Amino acid sequence: MRLVTYSVAQSGAKCGVRVGHRILDIEAASRVQGEPLPSNMRALLQLGRGALARVQALAKAAQNGAGPFAGAMHEEKAIRFLPPIPDPDKFLCVGKNYRAHLEELKKHELIKEMPEEVTGFVKIVSSLVGHDAKVAKPDVVARLDYEPELVFVIGKRALGVKATDEDAMDYAMGVTVLNDLTDRDMQKREVASGSRFWTSKNAPGFGPLGPEIVTMDEIDDPYDLWMVCTVNGEERMRVNTRDQIWKLPQILEHFSRTMPIEPGDMFSTGAPGGVAVGKANAEALFLKPGDVVECSIEGITTLRTTIV
Repeated sequence: MRLVTYSVAQSGAKCGVRVGHRILDIEAASRVQGEPLPSNMRALLQLGRGALARVQALAKAAQNGAGPFAGAMHEEKAIRFLPPIPDPDKFLCVGKNYRAHLEELKKHELIKEMPEEVTGFVKIVSSLVGHDAKVAKPDVVARLDYEPELVFVIGKRALGVKATDEDAMDYAMGVTVLNDLTDRDMQKREVASGSRFWTSKNAPGFGPLGPEIVTMDEIDDPYDLWMVCTVNGEERMRVNTRDQIWKLPQILEHFSRTMPIEPGDMFSTGAPGGVAVGKANAEALFLKPGDVVECSIEGITTLRTTIV
């Protein structure tokens, strides 16, 4: 199942489910067959598996015959994609989690030492934009880099999770994609100062996210996925998620020791190797206005962003 948050014309944010190449308005469709479901994705996930099963049934019914759902259906070209969860309570980004990327950062003095446990920072809501967004590169940012990242969306409350728990992966209800755009010059200053806020990754628009949440039943193995990035059609990166150091069970154990992780919270699992700053011709590869960046989970979903 593919879940999206979107708007149409001047409407506010709505959550929907893909039905072929169209989007079914979940709230409007649910009114046709009983009590309405929420129009907010985080509120929908907080209702649990039963609500998602109902969404799946609505999508199947609409696929078989759109008749009663015609008023709740939109052509994809008529909608504007928003971040799949535009208002997360917590969006936690794991840093330094790919072996190849660690070597890049170490070479360019963007890390001081190899981490011994999970590290992370907070992605703030005001940085998030959706699929097909136009992101303005501030004039003060000379070296803007791309970072395609696999994101896990949490579907049930997690507190005191152990990495060895047999059901640790069951806390994930789906995945999506983040392009964790980064100001490399600011990042270097932050590393030197010991800052953990990461202004370099939290400017407005520096968090393209989406285009959709792909539920876990469509993912054979989250640790055998190819993360791919192209700029203007040129492939810049192709790395398998098996290169991650800490998997979701370890990440959940680290963050849920004392802090409850709630449905709709997200974990971005780090940048793979192959970013611009790690290459010999980096200056030619940093993003500039006009560049179209596509970050993909190969064969599953693609997030597109245009730099302006």
